[in-house]
Amino acid sequence: MMRATWNGVVLAEAPRTVVVEGNHYFPPEALNREHFSESTTRSLCPWKGLARYYTVAADGAVNPDAAWYYPRPSFLARRIKNHVAFWHGVRIEGSQEPKQ
Repeated sequence: MMRATWNGVVLAEAPRTVVVEGNHYFPPEALNREHFSESTTRSLCPWKGLARYYTVAADGAVNPDAAWYYPRPSFLARRIKNHVAFWHGVRIEGSQEPKQ
């Protein structure tokens, strides 16, 4: 099971993630949504497209723009549509479970 944790709280948990450029992208249903709020931040990846960000809150602390996703990725990145990746101190732990 793969987990994304920050400040002692599990932000996302899934049996498998999609790994792109060393980042684990969690499926949208894996998120504990109560810890996420939309950010106004955007960035552009030349091959994946326009990324949107979430600010993460856990145990009274806030981590701005700690997660990102691609709501309309390019054709080449279609596997990560709406999947969420993390940075800014969010830890990714665990191991991928085999596909069934």
